[in-house]
Amino acid sequence: MEEGERSPLLSQDAAHREPPLLTNRLPTTSHTVPPRGDQVGAWSRRRCPSGAKHQGWKKGLGGGPAPSLPTGYSCLKYLTFVSNFLFSLLALLALAVGLWGLAVKGSLGGSWGDIVPPDPVLVLVLGALAVSTVSLLGCLGALCENSCFLRCFCGAVLFFLVLQALAGVLVAALWGPLQDSLEHTLHVAITHYQDSPDLRFLLDQVQLGLRCCGVASYQDWQQNLSFNCDSPGTQACSLPASCCIRPWEDGALVNTQCGLGALRLDEDAAGQVVHLEGCGPALLLWLHRNIQALGGCAIAIVVVQGAELLLATWLLKALAAHKTVEAVEAVHAKTMLLAPSCPQPGPLPALVSAGGSRDT
Repeated sequence: MEEGERSPLLSQDAAHREPPLLTNRLPTTSHTVPPRGDQVGAWSRRRCPSGAKHQGWKKGLGGGPAPSLPTGYSCLKYLTFVSNFLFSLLALLALAVGLWGLAVKGSLGGSWGDIVPPDPVLVLVLGALAVSTVSLLGCLGALCENSCFLRCFCGAVLFFLVLQALAGVLVAALWGPLQDSLEHTLHVAITHYQDSPDLRFLLDQVQLGLRCCGVASYQDWQQNLSFNCDSPGTQACSLPASCCIRPWEDGALVNTQCGLGALRLDEDAAGQVVHLEGCGPALLLWLHRNIQALGGCAIAIVVVQGAELLLATWLLKALAAHKTVEAVEAVHAKTMLLAPSCPQPGPLPALVSAGGSRDT
């Protein structure tokens, strides 16, 4: 067979084999080929899943403590707690004062069916109880990072905001009729002056503060059965001490007899003892002068409640994001524990060149 021709008896595999190296190379020399960096990385990725070596500090089955909230959200948490704690203290103080007032007056079992409205102190107690309950929900929800408490707090604050908005709309829409009904309310208060100590106290404070007497004039007290001149009692044709120009005796005690017989006097003589102007116009004038201050106080209360609602909403979002991160880390840590153990990378199988062939 000529040189250059290939024998047909040779297999197809033999035709693709590399030609043997020259035999004059030393067969005894061998050296280890160092692995390249990409080979080490690929080997380590096959042996150890990505991220497994970083699971020692994360929360999981056998992991360390859970990571805490970021600094910004921690400040948000304690700001929500402190603000609600202050409101709860104020509400609890008002609740204690109201309960003391009810206990002193003995009006806890009072009737709700009278003409006079329910006890104002009882209204104060119920309001303080509601505010303290909502504020304590916010405190516990922020301090314990309890999403349920925070949601209840947000719902209650939102409910109060809606009620206040509805009340503001009604006052603005019915401002004219409310002013007209003010005089009727004062007439009713004069008629039932002796029926309720709370009503008597409120009416006395109005007359002392505005320096007025009655509704349109001091003669309106004739509507009261005790002060009417036809009454057989000792207070007939008299006026309450709050109508007097100088109701204080020696600057400390109230002279309850200062208005005795004032309704029998003519206008000039009565003007030396009691106030002749009625409280209706004076009260309307006071409302017109202070309507901006009252509206400003109402707006401030709404702004504070809105800020509390906003803080609680941000805290809820932070807690939800934090719990999502914890759940993902826990699932990842569990997956790493269920996976085969990840040993430290050892030496790669040596690539030895011996006689030009690669050891397998």
